[in-house]
Amino acid sequence: MEPKVREKFNQKEITTTKTRNLFMNILGIFIALLLAGTVAPAATITVLETFDFPGTGNNTLPQKINDGGLIVGIVVDSAGVSKGWLRARSGNFSAAFSDPNDTGNFTEGRGINNSKVVNGDYLDGATATLHGYRLFHGTFTNYDAPNATQTIPLGINNVGDFCGSLVLSDGSQVAFLNLSGNVTRFSVPGATASLAYSLNSSNQVAGYYIDAAGVTHGFLRASDGTLSFPIDPAGSTGSILFANNDANWVVGRYTDSSGITHGLFFKTPDTILTFDYPGAAGFTSLNGVNQNGYVSGRYLDSAGIAHGFLGIISSGTAQPEQRKSPVKPVKPAYPVRLGAPAS
Repeated sequence: MEPKVREKFNQKEITTTKTRNLFMNILGIFIALLLAGTVAPAATITVLETFDFPGTGNNTLPQKINDGGLIVGIVVDSAGVSKGWLRARSGNFSAAFSDPNDTGNFTEGRGINNSKVVNGDYLDGATATLHGYRLFHGTFTNYDAPNATQTIPLGINNVGDFCGSLVLSDGSQVAFLNLSGNVTRFSVPGATASLAYSLNSSNQVAGYYIDAAGVTHGFLRASDGTLSFPIDPAGSTGSILFANNDANWVVGRYTDSSGITHGLFFKTPDTILTFDYPGAAGFTSLNGVNQNGYVSGRYLDSAGIAHGFLGIISSGTAQPEQRKSPVKPVKPAYPVRLGAPAS
C-alpha cells in the first residue's frame, strides 16, 4: 500500500506545483504590466516658432543649432545666390555673409559650436570647386584638407574639431574628421560617396552615404571608428542624418515611396520618430539638435519656398502619426547646385 500512497502524494505534489507555477507566471505578467506603465512615453517634437530670413522670395535653410540657441544657416535668394547667416535665440538675424574668396555666389553656413565658431564651404567659380572656411568674430580663415581637390566642412564640435567630406584627385568622395589638426579619412564600405555631417564632443559622427544605386542612407561612426549602417526608417527610399548632439541624439530626414520627405529623430536607431511640419507641402527636414533638445529645421510651402522653424523634443503619450500632406510634394523653388551635399 505504501507505494500507492506515495504515488497519490506525488500526483498531488505535481498538481500543487503546477498551480503555484501558474500563479507565479500570472503574477509576473501582472507586475510587468504595472512596470510598463512607468516607462517613459515616446518622444514628440513641438514646434515653438517659425522664421524667415528677411527679404522677398528668400528661401531659409537652417542648419545646426548650438546649446545657446544660436542657429547657423543658408539663405538662397530669388537669383539663386547662397549666403550664410546666424539667428540668435531672440530671433534677430545677422547680416548675410559670404566668404571673401567666394566667386561662385555660393557660401553655406553649416556648423556652429558653443564658442560661436562657424564653419562651412564656399564655391570657387573659376574652378567650380568647393573649399572650407572657419568664421569667428567676423574673421574668415580658409581651409583645404591635404591632398584633396575639394573640401566641404559640414560640422564643428565644442572643442573646435570638425568634420565633412572631401573630393580626391581620382574623383572619389570620402568623409573626414579633423581632430586637433590631424585629418582622418573614412568611407562606408561599398559607398560611392561618404559625408560626415556632425561631430559631437565625444567624436561620435552622424552622416550619410550614397550607394552604388545612387540611394542615400544614414550612418553613425563611434569614437573608436566603428561604423553602423545603413540607418533607414521603414519605407525609406533615401535617408540623410544631419546632426547629433553630445548625448548622441540624431536628427535628419528621409523620403518615402510617395515622394514625401519627413523629418526624423532618434536616440537609438532602433526607434526612429517621424516628424512632419503641420501643413508642409510634402517636405520637412530636421537639420540641427542641441544638448537641450532644441531642434532647427525647415519645411516647404505649396509654392516650394523653404521656411525655418525651431522645435523642442519632449516626452509625450505616443509618437505622432505620420501625416500625409494635403498637398502634393513640390520641388524647392531654389536651384539645387550639382555636386553640393544635401542641406
